[in-house]
Amino acid sequence: MQLPQIRMTSQKAMIAIQQTPGRQEIQQPRAELSIQQPKAEISMSTTPSKLRIDQTQAWEDMNLMHIFKRIEKFANDGHQGLMEGIARRVRQGDELMKIENKGNPIAGQAIENGFDQMKSLGIKFIPSMDAVKIHYQPSDLKIDVKVNKPRIEAEAHKPLHEYHRGNVSISMKQFSNLDINFANLYI
Repeated sequence: MQLPQIRMTSQKAMIAIQQTPGRQEIQQPRAELSIQQPKAEISMSTTPSKLRIDQTQAWEDMNLMHIFKRIEKFANDGHQGLMEGIARRVRQGDELMKIENKGNPIAGQAIENGFDQMKSLGIKFIPSMDAVKIHYQPSDLKIDVKVNKPRIEAEAHKPLHEYHRGNVSISMKQFSNLDINFANLYI
């Protein structure tokens, strides 16, 4: 026996999604940089050193002196000898004047006047230790430096930014469908 039937077939609805991704581009141009370093300015000045050596006393100690100095020395020695002679004669005159006092001044004066004094022996041509006078004035060095600062010029560039938007498109790939059929309805 055939029974009446209802046949239903359905179809799901389907959507299609198509996506275009977004795109971003970023570029950073290099900065323009200029650096210049001027040279430092240096100036130097020097005063010369001075060395003065005075050997006059060393030459005089060795009896090798200038003629004017020798004349002056002989004149001083003669004057000193004269003064010593005058002082000796005054002293001896005073002793003779007081002859009545104890002693024998005539015999003492005869011995004193009759013999020369003992000469001193020694090396006289070696100059004394500090006979050479040395005076040294060192040189003076003056340095002036003028430092110049570097000149830096920098020009920065903004970044280049480009953005392309993404897109999403939605469409119906398949629509829903419902078919209803009847079978064996009429016998």
